[in-house]
Amino acid sequence: MKYALVTGGSRGIGRAICVKLAEMGYYVIINYTSKKEEAENTLASVREKGSDGEVMKFNVADQAEVEASIGVWLDKNPDKYIEVLVNNAGIRKDQLLMWMSNDEWNSVLGVNLGGFFNVTRLIIKGMLVKKYGRVVNVVSLSGLKGLPGQTNYSASKAGVIGATKALSQEVGRRGITVNAVAPGFIKTEMTEDFNEKDFKQLIPMARFGTSEEVAEVVGFLASEKSSYVTGQVISVNGGLYS
Repeated sequence: MKYALVTGGSRGIGRAICVKLAEMGYYVIINYTSKKEEAENTLASVREKGSDGEVMKFNVADQAEVEASIGVWLDKNPDKYIEVLVNNAGIRKDQLLMWMSNDEWNSVLGVNLGGFFNVTRLIIKGMLVKKYGRVVNVVSLSGLKGLPGQTNYSASKAGVIGATKALSQEVGRRGITVNAVAPGFIKTEMTEDFNEKDFKQLIPMARFGTSEEVAEVVGFLASEKSSYVTGQVISVNGGLYS
């Protein structure tokens, strides 16, 4: 059995990624922070694909929680290792910088950027020992071009993009690839407050994307077929920005 961990896997893009990995034959560890019922629904979808998995609660921004949860799993499963890690957990707290609170800045950076560090540092060790692994970071259009009202979000995602490029060079000789997927406007709970009619005029494909379309790209980067692709950021944005 092959094992994969998806952070923020209970809804939206994360759920679609979990289902895609299940189709690829992975046992999927579905991380969530608060909505256990949604995580259980994702697990049910994984099982519908003929695979299996489990849910794992921890806040990626809390280093102690991450180390306790993942550490316990690794201790209980010494003969197994997580060969695919998808860092998908993320939050938005949009605000103009001049009015941005300390919490709006620190919490977004803590989850989106700190979460990458807390989780990846633990999982990469097993990949290095086994000389194989796939790390896929879900970033954003906002991290590539910046969006007004998202200084915190743009900074966090741009930070993960830089980390993706650096880490890929550290671990490439061990057969580990590290890439990022940058969605544009995707129909999820995170974009429910966006008026699609206003934004789709800017998108060459004239529509928002779907979680499944993002998951297909993640699936490729998580597979053996992407063995010579590393340090890359692949946009899934309907041509909005390249």
